[in-house]
Amino acid sequence: MKSYWRGRSVMVTGGGGFLGRRLVTKLRALGADRLFVPRKIDYDLRTQAGIDGALEASHPEIVIHLAGLSGGIGANRSMPGQMFYDNAIMGVQLIEAARVSGVNKFVTMGTVCSYPKFAQVPFRETDLWSGYPEETNAAYGLAKKMLLVQGQAYRDQYGFNSIHLLGVNLYGPGDDFDLGTSHVIPALIRKFLEAKGAGNSAVDVWGSGNASREFLYVDDAASGILLAAEHYDGADPVNLGSGEEISIEALTQLIAELTGFSGAINWDRSKPDGQPRRGLDTSQALALFGFSATTPLRDGLRATIDWYLESLGVGSRV
Repeated sequence: MKSYWRGRSVMVTGGGGFLGRRLVTKLRALGADRLFVPRKIDYDLRTQAGIDGALEASHPEIVIHLAGLSGGIGANRSMPGQMFYDNAIMGVQLIEAARVSGVNKFVTMGTVCSYPKFAQVPFRETDLWSGYPEETNAAYGLAKKMLLVQGQAYRDQYGFNSIHLLGVNLYGPGDDFDLGTSHVIPALIRKFLEAKGAGNSAVDVWGSGNASREFLYVDDAASGILLAAEHYDGADPVNLGSGEEISIEALTQLIAELTGFSGAINWDRSKPDGQPRRGLDTSQALALFGFSATTPLRDGLRATIDWYLESLGVGSRV
């Protein structure tokens, strides 16, 4: 892969974020010596001026678009308008400007939230249009889904090489542990560790525990994106995940075990579960660009917990 990336001008939006930092590190290790990461303080990609400035500063051959606004169920419920606007306006304007400026390839990181609420598990790419997304994250999922439509339309009219990846929930070291915006894994890790430290006998968890999710370790996700960027040039979206579905109840019990919390778990059924089930058919990623996840969930959770404890100055491994 070094020969592919060396000498190519690559712009990675969101390169300072959770996934972006891992992807940028991998790119540099693969020999990417013309790499540009626009920072929000310098280039607000929600504005035309910010987009134009970033493209003029980098003249990229390849754009990998990771930037966006995201969060867990609470964040999606509290600011659906911002979720829709920020993700839609950023992507739509960036894809158009990339086309006009002569970008050779555009890689969009989409989301599992674009799938219908009651899609049959495992989700296959052909099921993407079989219904409406789950209500609590529909604004976010539909905004991302429109970038798929745009990319396909631009391919048809202009021959623009735009590919779209449908990613599941990510986790790993460096994740967002703010309880106001975090996803389920970092939120549970923090809750259990804080309860253990305070000597609390119980932890409250949103929902019933009956919903299921699929999780992809952040380093695996970065590897999958780079494999797709190098090897895939098709119009159809491709799932990017681990292919392993787990219930929220089983996930919660596993994180309690790994953090050493032995108290009670109280399910707050007044809070929403979100989408009933999530699990991807990942066969296309393997067939089209050779990607399969390599990090078992238990190992990835251990690494995430260790990182979080070290970030608090507590030391690793509970």
